[in-house]
Amino acid sequence: QVQLVESGGGLVQPGGSLRLSCAASGSSFSVNAMGWYRQAPGKQRELVASITSGGTTDFADAVKGRFTISRDNAKNTVYLQMNSLKPEDTAAYYCNAIIRFRVYWGQGTQVTVSS
Repeated sequence: QVQLVESGGGLVQPGGSLRLSCAASGSSFSVNAMGWYRQAPGKQRELVASITSGGTTDFADAVKGRFTISRDNAKNTVYLQMNSLKPEDTAAYYCNAIIRFRVYWGQGTQVTVSS
């Protein structure tokens, strides 16, 4: 049973930083692309950033220049470094991973940006 466990969310002031982590476990197969999505109340879930097993990254326009994504393939772990956070970044952040063409999701971690 594949599990994705996220950590690192919380409350931060505008302009602050947070680092999210997501570890995938339970599969004997390689993890392909991994990514972070977010969903604010009343809005659809949207892609924040993704990274392939080879390290190719993609970012939503709203976070370019502020967020970085990285991964440790040996640990099947993906990280999202979020800098210069804004109130509009407030959302539940979900990790996902693609393993043998199936998509798996984490349980979500809340990020709140407020003074």
